Amino acid sequence: MACSVDAPSLKDLPKVATDLKSQLEAFNPSCLKDVDTNEKIVLPSAEDVATEKTQKSLFDGIEKFDATRLKHTETNEKNPLPDKDAIEAEKEKNKFLNGIENFDPTKLKHTETCEKNPLPTKDTIEQEKTA
Repeated sequence: MACSVDAPSLKDLPKVATDLKSQLEAFNPSCLKDVDTNEKIVLPSAEDVATEKTQKSLFDGIEKFDATRLKHTETNEKNPLPDKDAIEAEKEKNKFLNGIENFDPTKLKHTETCEKNPLPTKDTIEQEKTA
């Protein structure tokens, strides 16, 4: 089955306004000003070309890298776990801190303060002055 595209007929084409059509027909190109065209195409410098070539060679090296040429290596983990004493010390510290943070003051007993260093009386002060 061949598919063919027919060109649109004249009646299907969009209509141009009559005033615009008359302006286009009456257009005189001699009214235009002469202008010199300046092309602003800047060619890359030798350094730019060299930089692009090195980048391209790097990308080509990455894309065409052969992983079968790599040697197998064993990894040695150099982050040893702490010994039992260090773990126990940290547990004790955490228990101590939890005891402080989760302290319940409602479990305290009420006590009366007893002052054991009473102030001297007037008589005692007079005796010391005379002595």
